[in-house]
Amino acid sequence: MSAATTRSRTARTPAPDRLCAEAVDLARAAAEEAAAPGVVGEHVALVSEGDRVVTHYFESKEPGYRGWRWAVTVARASRAKNVTLDETVLLPGPDALLAPEWVPWSERLRPGDMGPGDLLPTEAEDPRLEPGWTGEDEPLPNSAVSEVSQELAALADAEDAELTTLPATSRGSIASVAEELGTRRARVLSRYGLRVAADRWDEEFGAKTPMAQAAPASCVTCAFLVPMAGSLKQAFGVCANEFAPADGRVVSLSYGCGGHSEAAVMPKPPKPLPHALDTMQVDDYPLRPSDDSGSVPSQPDGLTEDLGHS
Repeated sequence: MSAATTRSRTARTPAPDRLCAEAVDLARAAAEEAAAPGVVGEHVALVSEGDRVVTHYFESKEPGYRGWRWAVTVARASRAKNVTLDETVLLPGPDALLAPEWVPWSERLRPGDMGPGDLLPTEAEDPRLEPGWTGEDEPLPNSAVSEVSQELAALADAEDAELTTLPATSRGSIASVAEELGTRRARVLSRYGLRVAADRWDEEFGAKTPMAQAAPASCVTCAFLVPMAGSLKQAFGVCANEFAPADGRVVSLSYGCGGHSEAAVMPKPPKPLPHALDTMQVDDYPLRPSDDSGSVPSQPDGLTEDLGHS
């Protein structure tokens, strides 16, 4: 017998054991014991799992488990005549109704899902963040940078001797500058984090929105726009119009709405026209018309000849 023939025979699924295949009643009793009464249906199939190992499948009538099947595996020891129970489990069939694939919470979370008391941990390698300045990288006392900082601190203390300085840090130190700039934090926004936030804000309140397309003017000329600090001020601000749809939101400078401060400026009242009749002056009207005012002369031209008309 060749090696190829041996491999083909071992790769094929063995034929079902006769005694295990006939143990339908044993398998049904095991399924009914594990399930609720009346939910085990007809015997639908059997599959040979190996030498003297067979799995019997029964239809499940459990509400909410359409297409599922009770799988009962039975086995028989070598040269034994008794079939024993291996396991009983409820498995989905080919047309079973299954739940959607599980998604981690970090991917399921959407804006607005957080409520009071909820905590949202940030990953250590979050690409939106980068390390900030916490003082751990402060230069050594004998370095040139440290000497400059000490000189600046001395000058600041000398100029503001009458003022109360912060007890934690000196005004001229790197720590005080970092506190003033708002960067004395463990992590700050990275360039990627800024770009992602800018894209999200521009998509919601940007120039391509229907509201901005129908607006009379953009937010860059609106008096209700509160400028932002940092690099984002070049493209974004905060709306402070309580009647606007973006009140309290970060909006693009190219965004706009009908609540623009100059959208409905009240027109000036029209200047009244002068009176057609002057009632402050007396007009003179003659009783008889003047000689040169009519088409018929007041005096005859002379003697008229008899033209023969009666």
